[in-house]
Amino acid sequence: MSEPELALLGWPEDGPTLRLDYRRFSYAGKFVMSSTGKAVVLDPETESATDADGEFDDHVLAAVAFNADRTDPDTLWLRYVTVREDHRGEGLGPRLVGFAYDRARERGYERARIAVNNPYSYEALYRAGFGFSGEETGLAELVLERPGERSPGRYRAGLDVFAGRDDLSEGERKFVERKREQGPPAAGDGVDASARDRQD
Repeated sequence: MSEPELALLGWPEDGPTLRLDYRRFSYAGKFVMSSTGKAVVLDPETESATDADGEFDDHVLAAVAFNADRTDPDTLWLRYVTVREDHRGEGLGPRLVGFAYDRARERGYERARIAVNNPYSYEALYRAGFGFSGEETGLAELVLERPGERSPGRYRAGLDVFAGRDDLSEGERKFVERKREQGPPAAGDGVDASARDRQD
């Protein structure tokens, strides 16, 4: 099998849009909006850009949407990251986020930030080189940034926030406890274990 291709579709001012299959991608509706930039992982085995009905962009395996911070021109916010359901756990999310970060640096951004609402995404972003900023949003999301502090103490502080929540599933709770004992993964640390660990 050929290696998936990473591609920048455009910056917010370019108005790129994607038609992702809502049955196969989380946040699919967020990618039809043209107010954010987009980067994708493309399936090299899919020749057509759309499915048989011409409704969805079937060649996309993963996507990220982003835009500049309104108050800090040196910061790019990654808004949504999604991986097609049949490719989760293959490391595509962290690779794509790292790719988007590299393109942002080339464009002059000093840092990238993203807010996550679950421990699996938290772990995946650590694998992509992000670190917990110590901040939370009003939506009960933890803010991670790159470059950012990646000390074991800071990593565990974010996991402690998740551990204190009442809405975690049993699988998420076990995942958090295991990761608190192991410490932070190295950036680029192999396959994204978050989806695999959800099975535990």
